[in-house]
Amino acid sequence: MDTVHVNKTDFTRILDTAETLIDEVEHALEEDEIVSKRLEDVKSGRVTGKTEKELDDYLKSRGVELD
Repeated sequence: MDTVHVNKTDFTRILDTAETLIDEVEHALEEDEIVSKRLEDVKSGRVTGKTEKELDDYLKSRGVELD
């Protein structure tokens, strides 16, 4: 196996980028779980709201950031 030398500045930048990407993946998975729970609520009849605004309000209450 070859040895690779990386200076501290580059390594820190790479590590920061990796941590940012991990945080973004975690956030995306959490939002996916929130949406899945919403669908379960709708299918089971626990949620009566049917308008887009009601859906947006519900998702915001669960922490999903909407554009």
